Amino acid sequence: MKTIATDDDRVAVEQTPCMIPDLTIKDLLSAIPAHCYKRSAVWSSAYVVWDFFLLAVIYKAATFLDAFITPEQISLPNAYLYSIGHFAVWALYSFFSGLVMSGIWILAHECGHQAFSESKVLNNTVGWFLHSALGVPYHSWRISHAKHHASTGHMTQDQVYVPKTRSELKMPAFDSNNETLEGSTVSQKVMKELWEAVGDSPIVNAIGCVQYLLLGWPFYLIANAAGQTRYPVGTNHFKPTSIIFAPHQYWQIIWSDIGVIVWALSIAGAIHRFGFADVFRLYLAPYLWVNHWIILITFLQHTDPLLPHYRAPEFTFPRGALSTMDRSLLGDLGSFMGWIGACTTHGLSETHVLHHVCSKIPHYHAWEATYALRRRLDQAGVKLQGRPGGWSEMYRVFRDCRFVEDEGDIVFYKNGHGLAAARPVFADHSASDSGVEIDTNKEA
Repeated sequence: MKTIATDDDRVAVEQTPCMIPDLTIKDLLSAIPAHCYKRSAVWSSAYVVWDFFLLAVIYKAATFLDAFITPEQISLPNAYLYSIGHFAVWALYSFFSGLVMSGIWILAHECGHQAFSESKVLNNTVGWFLHSALGVPYHSWRISHAKHHASTGHMTQDQVYVPKTRSELKMPAFDSNNETLEGSTVSQKVMKELWEAVGDSPIVNAIGCVQYLLLGWPFYLIANAAGQTRYPVGTNHFKPTSIIFAPHQYWQIIWSDIGVIVWALSIAGAIHRFGFADVFRLYLAPYLWVNHWIILITFLQHTDPLLPHYRAPEFTFPRGALSTMDRSLLGDLGSFMGWIGACTTHGLSETHVLHHVCSKIPHYHAWEATYALRRRLDQAGVKLQGRPGGWSEMYRVFRDCRFVEDEGDIVFYKNGHGLAAARPVFADHSASDSGVEIDTNKEA
């Protein structure tokens, strides 16, 4: 954010104009080549086999290197280096196998969208087995995730990554004298109050990011963390009578719970048979990486100071679908790690806007469809490619996206100082695109 000097005690930031699209779903879908909508059970199944093959290769490589790192094979001066070598091998194993297991998670996610094949029975069968193997209640999450797709970016209907409002966080009220032509402004007094209220410091933000990445996924399933704020306390993905689900979905939720119970009992049995250390090294450590990647990817797809959120009067499905962001994972696509991230996770992070426009397009067609869709969006002045994902970007976004205002039909996140980095503009130029505007949303 670029700070603008003011003549009084107020601090201002220049806001980036963000185009609010008025495209129809026909505009978006017609830009995608027809063959991209075709789903193949053979191709999708081949990717499942490929991912399990990669896991086997990574495991074999780790066991080979682990056996090779011995005092007899390598001249190691002391036991500490010997231990470090073993730790490094299995740390790399957990990292890369976690990426590949995230790819398996994503294939199960495609099953939930019916993008795996033309057969609903095959989709739900494969999806249930793959997601259950990763501790995910397949139907429960499939149902809530479909609601998320239907209302992405909607303040009262979206299911996850719903912004907290100023009143929900009990933040200090905005100034009464806050209208200006200098963009988003806030008095120094209120800036201090806001800063103290949100505990906005590098250490607090870093701890918050770590908690989000390690615990965000299970806490969302168990306690609706970062979910729809209007849902009652106790909402979760395991209770068949939860507000998330309809009565006729009762037994689908039970079946999902059975899958998670079998998964948990299998882990307990493996620990009893082989010991906790081996189970943690071979499965639980990569599993934690899976949770980490899923949260990092999806958080950064739906959270950014430049992404709008809508209340009912301004929400449409196309606007919701376009309130997401494509990001490359682990670096630019041209880099080796960027390529690794995109391949192992089947382009989930890089083609996410297209996924929200049409979730039944399988990942192996998503790249071509994404480039075609971007050409149409470029014509409309809509840019939805964000910075590469990663820990530093997670920290930046977590720091700059603290709350939104209780008023306004189109709102953008504000940071710990109460400053918004973006403002809406429309294709008919009904809002200024000069970089600043009168604050109609009662900025702090």
